[in-house]
Amino acid sequence: MRFFKACIILTVIVFNSCDFNNTAVIWTDSPEFAVYGDVFNTAQNQYKISVRYVEFPGAALLTGGGKTDVPDAVIAKWLKNSSMNTAFSSLNDLFGTNKLSRNNFYPRLLALGRIDRHQYLLPVSFNIPALIFSKNAENEFPWFNLSNQFTVDFTELKKLSRSYNLMSRGAYTRMGFSPLWNDNFLFITAVLQGAAFREASPLTWDPITLEKSMIFVNDWTKEINTNSYTDDEFTYKYFIEPPEKLIQSGRILFSYMESNALFALSEEGKSNLDFRWLMEQSRIPIAEDYIYIGIPKKAKSKKAAGAFIQWFFKVDSQRQLMEFSKNYNLDDNVFGICGGFSSLTQVTEQVYPLFYPELLGRMPPPENFTLPNIMPGSWGTMKERVMLPYLRERARKESTEEIYPLNSRLNDWIRQNR
Repeated sequence: MRFFKACIILTVIVFNSCDFNNTAVIWTDSPEFAVYGDVFNTAQNQYKISVRYVEFPGAALLTGGGKTDVPDAVIAKWLKNSSMNTAFSSLNDLFGTNKLSRNNFYPRLLALGRIDRHQYLLPVSFNIPALIFSKNAENEFPWFNLSNQFTVDFTELKKLSRSYNLMSRGAYTRMGFSPLWNDNFLFITAVLQGAAFREASPLTWDPITLEKSMIFVNDWTKEINTNSYTDDEFTYKYFIEPPEKLIQSGRILFSYMESNALFALSEEGKSNLDFRWLMEQSRIPIAEDYIYIGIPKKAKSKKAAGAFIQWFFKVDSQRQLMEFSKNYNLDDNVFGICGGFSSLTQVTEQVYPLFYPELLGRMPPPENFTLPNIMPGSWGTMKERVMLPYLRERARKESTEEIYPLNSRLNDWIRQNR
């Protein structure tokens, strides 16, 4: 991360005096684009890219950046929401013969950036949920037999976890899996059960389905791991090591990870691990922190920004970026393109396995991917400070009467952040 931020500072200094008609200023919350911009600048001499790290680029564009300091491109999470709908120019001119092809993108991701017949945003990268386990599990345990070589669902996860559990003197010494171990697993469970979180003023959801999903988790805990107290006791005692270490030592059977965390593990950390994508009813949910790129309406160097976009969304360019990252060990902490799978199907399905051999033949078909609903621009913070704490508490209680209501938590957070 320090390297990426240093690259951003250097890029800004170098291009501070450049011809701004040929220099595109990029705002991004993804530091990797400092390197990508540098590779682009080296690859040709007609245009230049200057990268600036901005924590919340979309919000900055709306609240201040759109007046005197306008970026020529924004690459970030949380760009797809109602407040941003009028902030970007149409990118339709970037498609055509010898230009970008719509067929190269994951269709649903591309469609999300389109309004009516205009493409305002292009998808950059995305992540999906996975369950990791030991490569030796099938050899060590005769009952361990995953029915699908690509995916696992809740039913199978519960069944195998129950078989793995081991108690001594009233306490678990080995546990297969718990939905309580990871707050994001609770959220994904609610999503797959149909909680339908979506943008409103600022957020709405299906309260009945959300409650059913937490009852489902609570019942899961009682059925497989006795109750939340024994579950938390196990967690407190043994989770002083990261999950991948606990799997390798045999303390746990499964752990939940999203793809960016899984493939950012060290070679040593993942050398004895296997994985399955989490899928329920033929649906694999794309994480809601997907990254998009857009050109603001008031951008001054749209040609330069367009040239960078045309270059970036070439298969050869993304292969070059991944080779550069590998050669300079930049992929030790960052997975793939911009911390996720590429939005270009050919790159994800054919280029990624060259760098991540575990992915060879392991990507699900695009029709299994389900997009999250459109979320408010503040969703990243809202999720961390309101939604996940609520789910963490609710999943451990018998009813909503035992905890502070979600609506009240959200209203409190809105008042505190006006």
